[in-house]
Amino acid sequence: MDHSNSNTDSRQKGRHFTIKDRCLIEAYHNQKYSNRAIARRLNCSPSSIGYELKRGSKITPNSHRKRYIAEVGQDAYDNNRKHCGRKIEFFKHRRFMEYVVKHFHQNDWSLDACVGRALVVDGFSKDEVVSTKTLYKYVDQSLLGIINLDLPMKTTRSTKQHRVRQNLRKLGCSIDERDPKIELREEFGHWECDLVLGKKTKDDEVLLTLCERKTRMFLVIKIPDKTADSVMAAFKELRKEYGAKWDQIFKSITTDNGSEFAKLSDLEAVSKTLVYYAHPYTSCDKGSVERHNGIIRRFIPKGERIDEYSIDDIFGIQMWCNSLPRKILNYSTPEELFDSEMDKIYQI
Repeated sequence: MDHSNSNTDSRQKGRHFTIKDRCLIEAYHNQKYSNRAIARRLNCSPSSIGYELKRGSKITPNSHRKRYIAEVGQDAYDNNRKHCGRKIEFFKHRRFMEYVVKHFHQNDWSLDACVGRALVVDGFSKDEVVSTKTLYKYVDQSLLGIINLDLPMKTTRSTKQHRVRQNLRKLGCSIDERDPKIELREEFGHWECDLVLGKKTKDDEVLLTLCERKTRMFLVIKIPDKTADSVMAAFKELRKEYGAKWDQIFKSITTDNGSEFAKLSDLEAVSKTLVYYAHPYTSCDKGSVERHNGIIRRFIPKGERIDEYSIDDIFGIQMWCNSLPRKILNYSTPEELFDSEMDKIYQI
């Protein structure tokens, strides 16, 4: 049968063989057609015919030589299709996925904290975990039992244009006068300070927050109001708590130009603590404490009264922040690093 007289339906080039195509290949091959001749009739390359004949050939019971059988070729194709494509890693790492879900829901760890802590502290090997990016992909695919609304930063993060405005108030030394070495976060004892408001009324309490730049240790202190006197009273209690080691633990404090911190520079007169004021409207000058203030909002949303939360509630929030493994700390916790620095101070 010549190609010009063939009544075979035209097949689209590049498509996989069907069982019908394989039956035609078997018929042509039994009629001693060459691979090239079969390829012309099926509108494919001769190499495709050669590969198909190799995959679908089988030694028959009545003969000691291989013969192409369409059903054998189709079975080989179906089996190969089951194993093709990129394999999802989720089911290979079930123990790690259970670890992630447990710490995400019970300890409120971030997905990245789960990955890092599993590798650094909890004995997982690299082959037993997946990357942070892959975990977020599993969340999008609803494989983890975690949804995007459970991720506090994913649905709220936005970019804002940054601009430095002229300083309208000068309460003390500007951050421009601060030692550049403090920016490196290599020396312990440099803190950032801020306030967290609740109802924004005069009769509500506020939270004084402090974050140590190297260890990310976070302190949350409940004070009666946002006046400078209340702020200074809280620092007075802190000085009593740390006693003679105050100057070694609080070497500098960086805060904003709010009127509530107007008297903070008075610390320089009674201790060796240096106080610096950030540029106006530039929260990134004290980004660590601002970031931690955002974490507080997971527990105390904006607009809720601070006085409705007990001292134990506030202490619980502080403990959670300080026991959270951090990527920037090589998945150690702020509490672990802070205790290590304190041990060095008290040993001296």
